[in-house]
Amino acid sequence: MILSLISIYIFLFSDSEFCTQTTMAEDGRNDHHPLLRGGRRSDKNYSHGFTSSQIQSLAAVCEAFIPPIDPPPNSNPSPSLRSFYSANGSQPPVPQEIAEKLVNRYPPEAVLLAKLILMLLSTKLGTLLVCGSICFDSKWPFIHSFHDLNLNKREQILQKWSNTYKSVIPLKLAFVVLKLMVFYIYFSLTNENSDNPSWEAIGYQVEPNNKIANDKKSRPLDNGIIETEKENDASFVKLVKNKGLEIEDKEDGFYNIKCDVVIVGSGCGGGVAAAVLAGSGYKVVVVEKGHYFCPEDYSLLEGPSMNELYEKGGLLSTLDGKVLILSGSTVGGGSAINWAASIKTPEDVLENWAVDKKIPMFGTADYRSAMETVCKRIGVTENFTNEGFQNKMLRQGCKNLGLKVEAIPQNASENHYCGSCCYGCKTGDKKGTDSTWLVDAVENRAVIFTGCKAERIIIDKNKRCRGVIATAESSTITRKLRFESRVTVSAGGSLSTPPLLVSSGLTNRHIGRNLHIHPVLLAWGHFPSLSPESDGKCYEGGIITSLHKVREPSNEVQAIIEVATMGPAVFASLFPWVSGADMKDKMVKYPRIVKLFSLVRDESCGEVREVGKIKYRFNEKDKENLRTGLQQALRILVSAGAEEVGTFRNDGQRLKTGGLKSSDLEEFLDDVAAVGGPKSRDKYWTTYGSAHQMGSCRMGCNEDEGGVDVNGESWEAKGLFVCDGSVLPTAVGVNPMVTIESTAYCISKKIAEAMEKGVFSD
Repeated sequence: MILSLISIYIFLFSDSEFCTQTTMAEDGRNDHHPLLRGGRRSDKNYSHGFTSSQIQSLAAVCEAFIPPIDPPPNSNPSPSLRSFYSANGSQPPVPQEIAEKLVNRYPPEAVLLAKLILMLLSTKLGTLLVCGSICFDSKWPFIHSFHDLNLNKREQILQKWSNTYKSVIPLKLAFVVLKLMVFYIYFSLTNENSDNPSWEAIGYQVEPNNKIANDKKSRPLDNGIIETEKENDASFVKLVKNKGLEIEDKEDGFYNIKCDVVIVGSGCGGGVAAAVLAGSGYKVVVVEKGHYFCPEDYSLLEGPSMNELYEKGGLLSTLDGKVLILSGSTVGGGSAINWAASIKTPEDVLENWAVDKKIPMFGTADYRSAMETVCKRIGVTENFTNEGFQNKMLRQGCKNLGLKVEAIPQNASENHYCGSCCYGCKTGDKKGTDSTWLVDAVENRAVIFTGCKAERIIIDKNKRCRGVIATAESSTITRKLRFESRVTVSAGGSLSTPPLLVSSGLTNRHIGRNLHIHPVLLAWGHFPSLSPESDGKCYEGGIITSLHKVREPSNEVQAIIEVATMGPAVFASLFPWVSGADMKDKMVKYPRIVKLFSLVRDESCGEVREVGKIKYRFNEKDKENLRTGLQQALRILVSAGAEEVGTFRNDGQRLKTGGLKSSDLEEFLDDVAAVGGPKSRDKYWTTYGSAHQMGSCRMGCNEDEGGVDVNGESWEAKGLFVCDGSVLPTAVGVNPMVTIESTAYCISKKIAEAMEKGVFSD
């Protein structure tokens, strides 16, 4: 109701000149923007639905975030640095790309908020409403719209929004949404030469994509892949038959495809299950909503890679915007884009699950054997020949403080020096399920359907699971797909499995609840470039090769500290913006900024029962452990020699270390805390991160304790299994890939044994 009144008010009292005014993008004045020089079309058709007035306001916001300024005095800047400092964030096509990405990636509520704020900013009275007295002038017309304010005033308004309190939380949320998108687009947008004009200035370089000719024989999974997004009705039916599957064109609008086992998802759980069950002689089908890429396909470009390989292009968050969620959405799932850390399930966790949670599997020799089998298949190595810059600084800081550092096993060779595995491992050295378990499955006649989204699981009136209903991405495949199977395995991950089960009619109260996310808080430290040739840059080398465990006096682990990889777009999106000049200065230092994070084995939990609707609430113990870990991360950075350190708190909390006394450092650390998110009623807030999601359909010894039984089978539908990170009873406390794959191995072995006995033959 209030929103409608505001809309009517603005319509009646809006500035008439904005009704017909065009933006820079629409009047053709865009020929000199660097992103257009490489042949990018200036007449690209956009479907974002933003009005010209809203785009003009957005351009004014972009310019306030990224203003043209003079280089720092006495800096003797290179031509690329001069260009970077003089660059203007409002230049097309940046605002138009931001609007497009907002509509395609953000939930409707966030888009509505952004559109409303931009509409208000396009008028004098609207600007007064959301910006206050700063838009006043002593001369006619006395009140200015946001676009007409000078850069200094616009910057002050954004600073005020960032630091606002209680009753104006929508302005804080608008700040977060717009700031994230402005910097993400600005630093990831490329021309046809795969270049961004800011990269040279900030010292970022993408390895040239020497893409070989598209020889399909070189793609390891081609013998078993059906890429539905590329097919039509006729070609699809023919291809399915060629892969050895039985398919019927039913009059009820479905293609019926028969198999022994259908698996939804191809990541750490689904990939292992496919290999085990296909290797046991069963006809296996894998349904994957993402697409298939192999090393020759990876561009290593941050923007396209995030779009292709991550859920929501890497812009998924909890509903309150507090936690940014990274989750794989491609063939191989998280294993295709994770950071190669391959840590076995800790002994204390296994004991907790086997004894306290009463799940026998985790106390057996079979589970320990499964971990060995998994590590062997994915090529885990214990050592490395050369460590990247960030991990060197973590190790050096710990050494100087007398702290223990542990080497992290990798599912890659000892000389693996790829800092871009988060965009797909270009060298092919990292062994995700797409290059290991799924290859095994395809060699045993498994078929993988990509661009194929599972809608619901088929459960008959006798509570017997009969398969999966799915939709192909291609608009020229006019039928839905009905996969009829003896056994169905949901392995879409902790964010996708619960919504699928709920939409299929399952009612167990644990489905979609008990979500653990290993929340992280980030610290940063700038290390002056003394010898970049020998020391390297923050985006080079193995991503995670070392960790430090922060322990209580009782020896219980409170947090672990590892390094974080971020391309320039993600880094700029998350780094605290306090002014345009400060952000440009920090981006110039980007290659030598080390990011460490504090990660906790969370006892807090969340909920995900609908697709993309993620809730999460922190408890006090987890917040205190995160705080303790973050403080230790800052000590490590200072000890390693950082010139300046800070957190990602919105006010740019930071400390210069020159001549620093230990008492000064501890005074600074006393103010470091696990603060709220952008919806909090406090002045200070931060964005948390999560790359590990677990427990949202946990195993239990009975229906009151878990969403599935101790073998991963649904309590409510015979023949329906869950085989991914969602079955883990609690958070693991370390990178969970080996734990998920080992659990999936044990569950799928039990499925194969049951099938051999004819348990699911009816």
